[in-house]
Amino acid sequence: MEHKPDPAAIHLNGVSAGYAGTLVLYEVTATIPRAQVTALIGPNGSGKSTLLSVLAGVLSPQAGQVRRTISDRPAFVVQHTAVPTTLPLTVRETVAMGRWGVRGPWRRLKRADHELVAACMARVGIADLASRRLDSLSGGQRQRALLAQALAQESQLLLLDEPAAGLDSEAQEAISIILTEISAEGVTVVQATHDLDDARRATHCLHLRNGRLIAEGTPYHVIGRHLAPTAAT
Repeated sequence: MEHKPDPAAIHLNGVSAGYAGTLVLYEVTATIPRAQVTALIGPNGSGKSTLLSVLAGVLSPQAGQVRRTISDRPAFVVQHTAVPTTLPLTVRETVAMGRWGVRGPWRRLKRADHELVAACMARVGIADLASRRLDSLSGGQRQRALLAQALAQESQLLLLDEPAAGLDSEAQEAISIILTEISAEGVTVVQATHDLDDARRATHCLHLRNGRLIAEGTPYHVIGRHLAPTAAT
């Protein structure tokens, strides 16, 4: 009998998590589908970033279980504003850091690594910025550099915390297109977002409020036509 892969990348069962003994997430049970884009929506303080940290494995649940069917180490993309602009790094060096998980931070990259770094920069449209320093880039360009760094990890699980926050509509759409493309290639994408239009472009959606999951399903089902814009912000 042919073995079919689990259609879910991650199963969450009654997951509660928080910091310093204070819970932020309460008994979240949900499924993250494989090779799709899942949007996490909800107001500030709803637990989106905490859930991403749990999915990334950097925060252990205080209760419940997380079962991953993807063995790859997740690639985690933070907001560009979370990266100090004073770091003396070029775009190429920033993207090349995505290979450290494979080669180690103190080992020379191989030719194949450099080719992959170049391909990732080209994919997100920043190949011409390779020698530029991060502190000379716009917010959208820095966000693309961080996305290219994540792509260089070649992980099958990509997690993003508000990747389009503070960007203009053109930059937001460009990042959304890239995420859709890589999910079609088999990568599971989970992104926290405040933008309902961005969430509607996803294929799956989780709606958090006060640390609890209040809805899960397709964006049409979760967001609908009548969800007020403030519900996701």
